[in-house]
Amino acid sequence: LQELQSSGRGRFLLEHAAPFSAFLTDSFGRQHNYLRISLTEKCNLRCQYCMPEEGVQLTPKSELLTTQEIITLARLFVKEGVEKIRLTGGEPLIRPDVVDIVGQLYKLEGLKTIAVTTNGINLARLLPRLKEAGLNAINISLDTLVPAKFEFIVRRKGFHKVMEGIHKATELGYRPVKVNCVVMRGFNEDELLDFVDFTKDLPLDVRFIEYMPFDGNKWNFKKMVSYKEMLDTIKQQWPELEKLPCEASSTAKVDYKVPHFQGQISFITSMSEHFCGSCNRLRITADGNLKVCLFGNSEVSLRDHLRSGASEEELMQIIGAAVGRKKKQHAGMFNISQMKNRPMIL
Repeated sequence: LQELQSSGRGRFLLEHAAPFSAFLTDSFGRQHNYLRISLTEKCNLRCQYCMPEEGVQLTPKSELLTTQEIITLARLFVKEGVEKIRLTGGEPLIRPDVVDIVGQLYKLEGLKTIAVTTNGINLARLLPRLKEAGLNAINISLDTLVPAKFEFIVRRKGFHKVMEGIHKATELGYRPVKVNCVVMRGFNEDELLDFVDFTKDLPLDVRFIEYMPFDGNKWNFKKMVSYKEMLDTIKQQWPELEKLPCEASSTAKVDYKVPHFQGQISFITSMSEHFCGSCNRLRITADGNLKVCLFGNSEVSLRDHLRSGASEEELMQIIGAAVGRKKKQHAGMFNISQMKNRPMIL
């Protein structure tokens, strides 16, 4: 990269002809065109696999990214080739200016998709405004279809609000509405068939996610239900399950559909069969750190450089260096479960 920048022709190529940003391409040739931005560390639920029981030490507000800083960083990444931004949290829809953030992102030239991952509690209320502001895609987390179980796992009420959010999203034309379901042995693996059934009359993509180790979530290997096991269970009920084509960089292993059902199902196999080879995503935490791998614990503060007046060029060098250090793959289940990392909520 340095050689290229020092020669006039190289500089011209980097600025004009490069099909994808050198800064966002890692040493394994993966092009990172998908950025996840956490808007807050706070959440209105207390899910057991996400939030340690004793809660988390929240970062003081002054150390979180301001709206302007979020937009500045987003603009920089989009200029370099990011085409999709997903807003996450905590729970992104509790950030008071979330509609405004979506509206400002919508104005960025070159950005094709603005998505949000939400627990659905505030969704029905906010969705009409979010849609108007430019929100294209929605993922809703829901691990059970049994209201009492919902309260047990999230340690709060709100099941009916989430269902209302899912229906509102389908009503407003979101296709598909993705529903993220973390499957945990002894808790909800007996609901797999009910979740598949949920796709019968609604345009949903129910994504079954293998339970992953995070700080404070009491992960143990026995709680993990592998994608193969889930698939076997489902095929016993629906032997006619069809495999659908899927895109290379998708985290979902394989998409399936029961013939004549409106929706579909898919599996996210972070643990049993990683998909690091096609990973195209980067993450910015609510306190402004860039994480190049969800399961890696190395982070670099973009906030500090931004606040000390770094130029766009300097920021891109810092981002490029971090992306360049991204490993070929994450450490594997056992090592991840031993590793010090942020709790999922953060």
